[in-house]
Amino acid sequence: MLTDTHIHLYSEEFAEDVHDLIAHARELGVERFFLPAIDAEYYPAMKALKEQYGDRIFLMAGLHPTHVKDDVDYQLGVVEKELAQGYAVAVGEIGIDLYWDPSTLEVQRYAFEQQIKWASQLNLPIVIHCREAFDQVFETLESLRADGIKVSGILHCFTGTLEQARRAIALDLALGIGGVVTFKNGQIDQFLAQIDLRHIVLETDAPYLAPAPYRGKRNKPAYLYQVLQKVALCYSLSEEEVALRTTETALRIFKQL
Repeated sequence: MLTDTHIHLYSEEFAEDVHDLIAHARELGVERFFLPAIDAEYYPAMKALKEQYGDRIFLMAGLHPTHVKDDVDYQLGVVEKELAQGYAVAVGEIGIDLYWDPSTLEVQRYAFEQQIKWASQLNLPIVIHCREAFDQVFETLESLRADGIKVSGILHCFTGTLEQARRAIALDLALGIGGVVTFKNGQIDQFLAQIDLRHIVLETDAPYLAPAPYRGKRNKPAYLYQVLQKVALCYSLSEEEVALRTTETALRIFKQL
């Protein structure tokens, strides 16, 4: 039984065929889907899917770093209200992204810190988006930890080095492994087996980052199976064992055991 720890099923790119795509993924053993939030606009669509699929879909609440704009305080207010409703299994996706607009670093850090504090208060895990910002993300987490604010969670779409992986694990973060592990230039497949499998969870990030051989096309829920195949190959384990152990880790992190 596979678990996709990060998928945007409510995306406009799935508007026409989301139910067929979910059905196909389930045929391949993908039974649970964890949906990260982006901003205030998407909560109605997320909740509609939850109503239809019940305990197969789990929702997060959070403000994505690329959506930290001039209305940041309004957006954070929405996140706070959503968290107060008690349905969210995590605060995410949150973090820092310096690829698209590095000029917003300080306001991104402000939003990141505030959401980490809420997660700590509510005893919820966090799901982190980090793009070209490993140092800034780690520094933020380490600074807050020094102040007694500790959280656990997932470093989503991990694309870093072995050293960065170990630094994340030391901060009580699992590594979200998705389509990048199948890329010829992805590099993480070269050291993944040096990380204990208990620190790994699987994800698609669909509709983004489709694995090989579908790279560059719309990612789909069923493509989690390609990620599973590659991770099993990296660890020289059966697909069944990797599916079981990564699902156990995911359910532990999201407190669903």
